[in-house]
Amino acid sequence: MAASGVDDRRIAILRKVIEHYVATGQPVGSNHIASMPGVTVSAATIRNDMAALEAEGYLAQPHTSAGRVPTDKGYRVYVDHLTTTDVAKAGRLDTVNRQRLGDFFDSAHFRLEETLHRTSLLLAQLTNYTAVVTGPSVSEAVVRSAHVVALNDRLGTVVAVLSNGDIESEQIEFATPPSDMQIALVNARLNETLVGKAIGDATFTSRTPDRSESSRRDTPRNSDGDDADVETLVGRAVAAVTEGKRRESVFVGGTASLTTSFDAVEVVRSVLETLEQQYVVVSLVRDMLSRGVSVAIGAETGVEPLSVCSVVLAPVVRDGETIGSVGVLGPTRMNYPAALATVEVVSDRLGRRLTEG
Repeated sequence: MAASGVDDRRIAILRKVIEHYVATGQPVGSNHIASMPGVTVSAATIRNDMAALEAEGYLAQPHTSAGRVPTDKGYRVYVDHLTTTDVAKAGRLDTVNRQRLGDFFDSAHFRLEETLHRTSLLLAQLTNYTAVVTGPSVSEAVVRSAHVVALNDRLGTVVAVLSNGDIESEQIEFATPPSDMQIALVNARLNETLVGKAIGDATFTSRTPDRSESSRRDTPRNSDGDDADVETLVGRAVAAVTEGKRRESVFVGGTASLTTSFDAVEVVRSVLETLEQQYVVVSLVRDMLSRGVSVAIGAETGVEPLSVCSVVLAPVVRDGETIGSVGVLGPTRMNYPAALATVEVVSDRLGRRLTEG
């Protein structure tokens, strides 16, 4: 506390101001603080302490005659002094939401991306903030199996089963109708090229058909022209699976809550446009995780359009390794204890769900 320059009594007053402001959105005066349960000092003392907190940058007075509101610096001190008990008490889910959370993860047997998407929607519903959920990088997933299925003479589907539990399905076009033998050759080469490799590391190099004795004996062969067609088709299939798969899995739910969080339409638009830039969200999340930061307030996000927001984040851990994150984004006037507690329990359940497969 000494390091923050704020003594215990002033921290207690700052906490009262923040909790009232979060609940009501209205500036808080000293007389109101003095009338709160548990406050044992006079309104004059509170007035002096609030003036000192303002002078030190923890509170601000929006109008001369109005009460005071917390600044980002004030929120930071408040968050840093939250106890485990504070978080647990504020974040205790009611019976209905506990049941909803349990039912969701007990039955969440979806593809990876669907699970992450639904988790973002659930978290948004539980907190009334915008939820941001990231999962394992697709580029790090190892291909377990891959094959091409001909849908008709012109179209086919490449299906790849990944180590993260996801199934990638991409459509490709055939220049000429492939024969059953060509499809068999394509699948043999596709597995040779992809299986056992991470998508981000997979590459394809066309090669001259191997005419060794063992190759002729063990692998169905076709004419040199057909072999060239096979190599072309394999290249297209590999590209279909790997192209664009170097992305991060980022899912944003509950953006409608932003419209009630900010009065200015242009602020809402700016925040929404920022959230649509996936690389910005990924960079923010990675930075917070790398620094071990669970709460970024205002300018601490490092993203100018999000300077009016706070982000509360928890890592998603599988087998001792951080593979993603669960977080909420809202105004700096956020219920931090409840957000921290809810994010923590959802990240824990998601991590267990992904570990179980």
